[in-house]
Parts: sequence; C-alpha cells; structure tokens
Amino acid sequence: MPEVGTILLAAGLGSRFGAAPKLLAPLDGRPLVRHAAEAALGARPRPVVAVLGAHGAAVRDALAGLDLVRVDNPDYRSGLASSLRAGLAALPATCTAAIVVLGDMPRVTAAHLDRLAEAFAEASSVALEPPAAVVPVQAGRRGNPVLLNLRRLGPDIARLAGDHGAGPLLRGRPDVLEIPGDPATALDVDTPDALAALGDQRPAASRPRAAFASARHRSEQ
Repeated sequence: MPEVGTILLAAGLGSRFGAAPKLLAPLDGRPLVRHAAEAALGARPRPVVAVLGAHGAAVRDALAGLDLVRVDNPDYRSGLASSLRAGLAALPATCTAAIVVLGDMPRVTAAHLDRLAEAFAEASSVALEPPAAVVPVQAGRRGNPVLLNLRRLGPDIARLAGDHGAGPLLRGRPDVLEIPGDPATALDVDTPDALAALGDQRPAASRPRAAFASARHRSEQ
C-alpha cells in the first residue's frame, strides 16, 4: 500500500473575500478552515500537514486541539506554490503521494480523501507505472482535492512559482487518473455572498449559531 500524506493549504490571503480573514469566517458554527482540517483528519492518510501564513496566529487558534503538523510559510505572499512546497517539505520522505486539501472547501469530507487514496493504491497495484495524479471530475471539470504522486511530480513541483498549484503540471498529461467528483469537489468559497449562500442551503431550524468570532473555483491546486 503506497504511503500517502495530506497537506492542508491554509496560508492564503483570501483577498477576494474582503478585509475579514476568509478561513476564519464561521460556517455551521465552526471556522471555514476547521471544516477542511476535520475532514482531512477523518480520512486515513497521515500525517496531515497544515501550512499557515496569512493571519497565522488566528488560524492556528482556529485549529487548536487537532492532531496536525503545523508549518509556517513566511513566503505566503508569493502565492500558493510556496505553500505547497512548504507542505511537501514537512512530509516524511517515505510518502509516495500527497493529497492536497484547500482550506476554503468546507463541503469536502473524509470520504473524498479516502477515495483518492484508494484509487491511487488500486491503480498502483495493477499498473507498471502508478498515475502521476488522481483528480475528481464534476460536470467535465477537474476539481479538488487532488492526489499528487511525489515520485513522479516532486521535481516539477519544486520548480513551481507564483500563485499556481499543480494544475499546470497535470494539464494535458495522459497519466492523470480521473475519478468521479461531486458538487463538493467543485465548490470553494471566495466571497461573503458565496459563504452566505452555502449556509442558506441548510434548513433554518438546523443552523447552529456561530460559536467562533470571525476571522472561485480553482482547478487542481
């Protein structure tokens, strides 16, 4: 069975959300980033590395009590690529692959992560060359989270720069395994209106009061 870790990207500025820190915005009584962290911890891959940057102290507090490896990215303003590299550097050298989870995708669950790991393990057991990545596809579009084969993509990821994840590396490759996604894998939160709409999808009687004070679909981050 390939050894798979998880990287939670929680370092971004979230500038499109406005002045308030996006990842600390409450949804269903918990900060947005805590939804993603709990989903990651509910899945089997270990360790789970959380990369912090913008609003780092507050995000760290929002993740208090969770069994995460916390890594600070002092270069977070340079874009997503630096956070991805920081997370990968914190994984054990024995990890064959990493699942990359975005902190602003609150409807992703542990089952989504486990499906990625299971698809990679199954493909690795029957193919001479394991896939370079496993990605969910919803309505013809690739989404998140994604699994990256570090043995095949590691050197290329190390050369990424700016506000890019692994998407440019995967585009057009024939060795990317696509699996069925769902609306959760296509949904991230970029604006207060998007967050409000997400909360409004629950029946009013079942919406808990926010217990925490506050704090676009990107393809293949």
